[in-house]
Amino acid sequence: MSERAPSADAATPRRAALFGAKLGLARAAGGLSRLSGRGGGTTLPGRMLVRMAPDAIARLAERLDRGSIVVSSTNGKTTTAGMIAGILRAAGREAVHNRAGSNMHWGVATALLEQDGEEGLFELDEAWLPQVAPQLRPRLLVLGNLFRDQLDRYGELERLADEWAELVGELSPAGVEFALNADDPLIADLGRDRELRRRPGVTYFGIEDPSQALPELQHAHDAKHCRRCGAPYAYERAFVGHLGHYSCPSCEADRPEPDVAATAIEPRGMSGTRAMVRTPEGELELDLPLPGLYNLYNALAAIAAGLRSGVDLERIGAGLEATKAVFGRVETIEVGGRPVSILLIKNPAGANEVLRTLRLERSERGLDLWIALNDRIADGRDVSWIWDADFELLGGEVRRVVCAGTRAPEIALRLKYAGWPESAIEVREPIAESLDDAVSSGDGSLFALPTYTALLELRRLLSDRGLAAAYWQ
Repeated sequence: MSERAPSADAATPRRAALFGAKLGLARAAGGLSRLSGRGGGTTLPGRMLVRMAPDAIARLAERLDRGSIVVSSTNGKTTTAGMIAGILRAAGREAVHNRAGSNMHWGVATALLEQDGEEGLFELDEAWLPQVAPQLRPRLLVLGNLFRDQLDRYGELERLADEWAELVGELSPAGVEFALNADDPLIADLGRDRELRRRPGVTYFGIEDPSQALPELQHAHDAKHCRRCGAPYAYERAFVGHLGHYSCPSCEADRPEPDVAATAIEPRGMSGTRAMVRTPEGELELDLPLPGLYNLYNALAAIAAGLRSGVDLERIGAGLEATKAVFGRVETIEVGGRPVSILLIKNPAGANEVLRTLRLERSERGLDLWIALNDRIADGRDVSWIWDADFELLGGEVRRVVCAGTRAPEIALRLKYAGWPESAIEVREPIAESLDDAVSSGDGSLFALPTYTALLELRRLLSDRGLAAAYWQ
């Protein structure tokens, strides 16, 4: 006679015990990884866990009584999630959060494994969003922008936009709410049904100050055609890449009116940005300690998320004004007695905003820069995007630039064609040696512009020297 299968009641405790054992193993692996000092603390535990228990994210997310806020975008998701965390903290709420920026499913699994809380706050990689978001019991989805980035990995923007549209269509009937960028046509369209009616629970955010518009559309202008009918958009103005005020002359899929809108914007270079922000709950006078319109967009997304999360404007403002630069996103670290400001660049639109910000830092002595261009998997093998970034903006502002990374000669060539003085450009590929060279060659601020894996190398170097905390801490 064959052995009888265990009953459901007997199987449940066994299943729970087995799952608990897997959690213990994954936690132990994370602890050992951190003790080794080799990094991996934000990924190894999650990698092990999802390999042993593919349903781990969904099972752990069931413990989040308040559900989750999920954030995604090409540029700014780490900063936006950090801002939302600060807003929740100002309201006395601490979220389970993949704060180190590990935004694929193993990073989310690690955060759920190692943190306790009533609600989650997770940034997700653009390609992983459709797969992972439904497992997280999302109550709010915050979508900031879609730009060309790692085309060898993601493909064209329209494919990602279609996948995101399917996700929004699945989540909307379940009562999930959305905070969407009205100024990105690819994102704004997700908040409307086939008849162009706004979906329930959608909050739009955007910029309403025409004085901040670009003089002309940039090379990094990505969303040129309407997703619905294919007609070219008519742009009245653009602020960052293709983010701006647009209309479709064919099917009326125009920019929606933002509920959270920035007006009277005052950029102050690396010191930050001031703005008035109009919201359904009244006006907020914002003094943001992070520079650039790109960070203002991040703040608008965070304000919309805060309002949707029941936080009042006073606490939202306090949370944003206490925001600190997150890992590699405009943080400043002293190296060899010299302040080094680190600004991640990884695609044309993001690089252009960094360059626009640095223009406001112009001085008689000129700018000192360290630019590190890598072409590893996490950067994207195709680095042709540097030819669409407007390095010409700083052509007359540079005293010296050290070019580093696996593709250092190529970024040096790009700078030469952008009109940067050839005598000011030096190529030195190793990260450590090139940084030391750049630091020792002057005084005052040094601006470091690394791509993603170069940023990781830089931060590991600074951590090993005791100048910064390890990025997974």
